[in-house]
Amino acid sequence: MSAVSSELTIDDGTPKGSAIDRLDARAAKARRGLGSVGASSIAIVLAILWTIPTFGLLITSIRPQADIQTSGWWTWFSSPSFTSENYHEVLTGSTTNFSTFFVNSFVITIPSVLIPITLALLAAYAFAWIPFKGREILFVAVFALQVVPLQIALIPLLTQYVRWGLNGTFWTVWLSHTIFALPLAIFLLHNFMKDVPRSLVEAARVDGAGHVRIFFTVMLPLLVPAIASFAIFQFLWVWNDLLVALTFAGGSKNVAPLTVRLAELAGTRDDQWHLLSAGAFVAMVVPVIVFLALQRYFVRGLLAGSVKG
Repeated sequence: MSAVSSELTIDDGTPKGSAIDRLDARAAKARRGLGSVGASSIAIVLAILWTIPTFGLLITSIRPQADIQTSGWWTWFSSPSFTSENYHEVLTGSTTNFSTFFVNSFVITIPSVLIPITLALLAAYAFAWIPFKGREILFVAVFALQVVPLQIALIPLLTQYVRWGLNGTFWTVWLSHTIFALPLAIFLLHNFMKDVPRSLVEAARVDGAGHVRIFFTVMLPLLVPAIASFAIFQFLWVWNDLLVALTFAGGSKNVAPLTVRLAELAGTRDDQWHLLSAGAFVAMVVPVIVFLALQRYFVRGLLAGSVKG
């Protein structure tokens, strides 16, 4: 009888049925509030205001240089004019040549996403499912690294890279982004792994599976949303990064990414808005496409990995 009554109550003694009813009522109230005409109108207004600068940048990037210097982008609607010379000069011009830096951004970003995810998956599994002495203290220490500003590590890292002879190579940027991304990656993936039912792991162990097999056959298929969400987050952060790139790769054209070249344009070509606008739009196209294509994984993975600690 006591077992039956315990199944019908939750931790605070409230009957489960009434608790579920209250949760359902709150969810329905939230849906009604978020789906109301007022909330929808506010969301539309915010979306329009958020999009206006990007739209203005696009219009500016396709206008002739003379029009940009004599009138605002909004006048394009009354006297529309188009040109592709801005993008041609940005991508292939001898003084800008964004194509090299565009490739460098991909070369920097892709390993800077794959390396921390690989290391974080292994560390997160160890923290979640392998008992060892001091596991909780070590996990708290790793999590606490998120509050350390990355700026204080730039000079020590650069000094060490020079000693190792890595300065001026892609390795300095890859290693730096990996170091700065690991605490958050381990935290999110660990919390997601802890949500995996223990019965699945126990069933795999009964079948004779070891940690390697459990990791690849049980955990990885369930971790796809979390991996995708962090991959998108890391991709956007690395692609748009300027501080780390300027510190470790800014002095070499063969290593510098697109953001470094764009910053140089902003500093040396303040009167050539046709090049700045076209260059900025080229730099933002890739992260926008990545986020819009995979945003459902981004939201789902972050919510699933940040609820439980």
